[in-house]
Amino acid sequence: MPDSLIIQDLYIYPIKSLGGIRLTEAKVEERGFEYDRRWMLIDENGQFISQRTFPNMALLRVEIGTDSLSVYHISNPSELILISFTEEGEEVSSVTVWDDDMPARLVNSQIDEWFSNALGMKVRLVKMPLSTERKVDPKYALNGESVSFADGMPYLLIGQESLADLNEKLEIPVPMNRFRPNIVFSGGKAFAEDSWSEIQIGEVDFQVVKPCARCVMTTVDQDTGTKAAEPLKTLATYRKVGKKVLFGQNVIALSSGIIKVGDKLKLR
Repeated sequence: MPDSLIIQDLYIYPIKSLGGIRLTEAKVEERGFEYDRRWMLIDENGQFISQRTFPNMALLRVEIGTDSLSVYHISNPSELILISFTEEGEEVSSVTVWDDDMPARLVNSQIDEWFSNALGMKVRLVKMPLSTERKVDPKYALNGESVSFADGMPYLLIGQESLADLNEKLEIPVPMNRFRPNIVFSGGKAFAEDSWSEIQIGEVDFQVVKPCARCVMTTVDQDTGTKAAEPLKTLATYRKVGKKVLFGQNVIALSSGIIKVGDKLKLR
């Protein structure tokens, strides 16, 4: 069993499809890390919006404070907006993430206006209340788990060596932020995570449930908001199974607790 697997990075993405935040420690909850993808921008039909269609969303950065999120455009950090962790509007809106419809709460109209101006289109910010239970696909759930506004699974795990393997094949290397992981580990061989089942990080147990199929969002440069062909084009030459290009593993938490950068990752 490898003894040199170490947690290198932990990330959350409080507002779906906006910039991520690197943490030194994170609270593991059933539906994802605390604060991860608990907020989301929707269009006038209640449909989620993402960098797949609006790559300029990458330019909106999020920071986490003691009692609120702050959001700003990378070109104008002083023009920020604060979103209280506890603020929820009374109005309940049905929102859609892929094939799932679920209730969510609008936050407030002033925040909607700020985001609409920042993105140049009419959007609204919603929050997932604790009362909303969006179930993980039963094909992959172990105990009827719920998930946040993430695409489908609570956690995404990627090995640094897997990215290094990809970057050896690219003319211009890409950073890990193209793949929006929650947990990045160092050590082991490239794509070692493909063969794992149950793992332990610190005192918390996780189940690796399925590979993550990648999309055009990996082609969005998170610093410029521009799209190109890579790295999806190269990944497709050696990581394609059927019609899906796979990179990283989707994971479910089997217990709760705190995990930290520097923790050992153990195979069970």
